[in-house]
Amino acid sequence: MGKIPVAGPWITQKEIDYVADAAANAWYSNANIFHERFEKAFAEYLGVKYAVTFPSCTSAIHLSLVALGVGPDDEVIVPDITWIATSAPITYVGATPVFADIDPKTWCLSGEDFEECITSRTRAVIPVDLYGNVPDWDAIRNVAQKHNISIVEDAAEAIGSEYKGKKAGSFGNTGVFSFHGSKTLTTGEGGMLVTDNQEIHNRVLFLRDHGRKPNDKMFYNAEVAYKYKMSSMQAALGLAQLERIEELIARKRQIFAWYEEELADVGDLTLNREAADTKNTYWMVCAILDPKFGISKERLIELMSEKNIDCRPFFYPLSSLPAYANLDDAQKAHQRNQVSYQVSPYGMNLPSGMDITEEKVKYVCDALKSILMK
Repeated sequence: MGKIPVAGPWITQKEIDYVADAAANAWYSNANIFHERFEKAFAEYLGVKYAVTFPSCTSAIHLSLVALGVGPDDEVIVPDITWIATSAPITYVGATPVFADIDPKTWCLSGEDFEECITSRTRAVIPVDLYGNVPDWDAIRNVAQKHNISIVEDAAEAIGSEYKGKKAGSFGNTGVFSFHGSKTLTTGEGGMLVTDNQEIHNRVLFLRDHGRKPNDKMFYNAEVAYKYKMSSMQAALGLAQLERIEELIARKRQIFAWYEEELADVGDLTLNREAADTKNTYWMVCAILDPKFGISKERLIELMSEKNIDCRPFFYPLSSLPAYANLDDAQKAHQRNQVSYQVSPYGMNLPSGMDITEEKVKYVCDALKSILMK
């Protein structure tokens, strides 16, 4: 069995043809044709009014915060379990991140812990649709509305996921997506910002293009802003992938079903959850071990690697990272966020690339069971 990667895309001739078309023809008067098609189709898929392409999800979070007026002296609440790309833009705008605990079943932001972290300085919250799952959006939106807090939904990992029939990414003032090469829908690198708010949409378009007003004098900048754009080739690749989105999601759900069947006989091991009123697109299949196995995620990943299997660690709590060692709230979060610190040390992501087969899933599961038996 050759090396089994932890993640990777599914590219067909359709994607190759679209990118070749963009490379050959998306210039001059056609320079933005694939951006426009991709943005329009993406907005329609999510059921929102506006979609704007970005070079990354991180940049989309950044401009979401800027457009919402978040800045110095403000606090922004984020779940303690997520990738640092969720929280880093808070620092970009001069605000302070506050780390809230996660729900033990969804691994997403807990509505109760979100509310407990609110202070007079709280301006926004960035809930994360972690690994393709979704939080209790009713609870989170009720808390946000009660305290007049803006929502930036980090749906980077959850294209196609749903909460009560509504698509992930459509629950906040803005929603943001990642199209990194590891994601279900990829443009290689890239992202998208979506919103139903015309004022936010217009502000974002202005900010991502060096602060130039529409139809103003050429090279006449109203503000010092940013350069956050996607290439035509990336937009073409994204459009082709979006036209295959149901096929891509079905593959992710099939991969999870294989793992679920193969690991059904392993006690004290928890996989991703899907509540009755949600749809989980299982970007990454996650396995959380009971501490009684006596093995850390780092050691387990090493042992799996010896069997030619690539795995990733379940995200470390943000409050545990050296990057936030000097942040006052990070110290408090160590004591406050009990679920985050109970789950993270024993969790890892199993190979979930689009090219994995049922045979390879069986090999991965047999290897995992063999290690745990020892």
